[in-house]
This record gives sequence, C-alpha cells and structure tokens, in this order.
Amino acid sequence: MKIALVCSSGGHLTEMLLLMEAFEGYDPFFITYKNSVTEQLNYRKYLTPNIGTNMWKMIKTFYQTFKILRKEKPDLIVSTGSEIAIPSCILAKFMGIKTIYIESWCRVKTKSGTGRLLYYFSDVFLVQWPDLARKYGKKASYKGAVI
Repeated sequence: MKIALVCSSGGHLTEMLLLMEAFEGYDPFFITYKNSVTEQLNYRKYLTPNIGTNMWKMIKTFYQTFKILRKEKPDLIVSTGSEIAIPSCILAKFMGIKTIYIESWCRVKTKSGTGRLLYYFSDVFLVQWPDLARKYGKKASYKGAVI
C-alpha cells in the first residue's frame, strides 16, 4: 500500500515522524514544505513552498499536489495538518483516494482552521482529546492520543 504523508514542517512534521512505526511495511512518501529540516528527511519526499495565508501559493500548491498524486497514485493520504493538507485532502476526495486527518495534539479545546475544512473532506477524522471530538461532531473520533 502506498501512503502519502502530508504535513507542514515544525510540530506537524514532528507528530508525523512519531507515527512512522505505523507505516512500516508500507510504501510511504512525504509531501511537506521545503526547508533545511525537511531537506534532511531520510524518506522519499516532495517539497513545496510554504503556503501560509497566501492564496496564490495555495493555488500553486493545488496544481503541484495534483501532479504528485497523479504520478504516485497513493492508496491513502494521512495528514497531521496544517494548510498543506488542504489541497491534498480535497484533491483526494475527487481522485478516489482515502484520507485520514489527525488533528494536532496541541488542539485541546479549539478547532484548527484546517480541521474545520477537512472535517468535511476526510474519510477518517481523528482528534486527540475527548472534548474536541464533541465540538467537531459525529464524524470526529477520539481513540486516545494518537501521537
């Protein structure tokens, strides 16, 4: 099974790296931001410019991500956020690729902007705090801390 691991750098990348044991025996690759840390990752990877709140960069990332997903044809996308997850999960919905979105461990009581949007596009939506599951609704699952 080929798995796209989609996350921004920093804490979201740290959370994804803590999950790497779960992907042993599969064919994972990263889609993440290009910086000095991600360039050193010892995994197959695609690096994009940081989107931030720039709409033009978001549009460009949609196009780049489409090309990556079309080339790699992953069976599953797993994301720990942040905004880089938006193009991947939305495109996945239209391309028939299953998605798992994991809300950041630091989101204890409030929804993230990315989580608010991807709640509707994800096949599986996991939160790491029980109170947050209630705030999101029926689709959000709390199974304990994932990270």
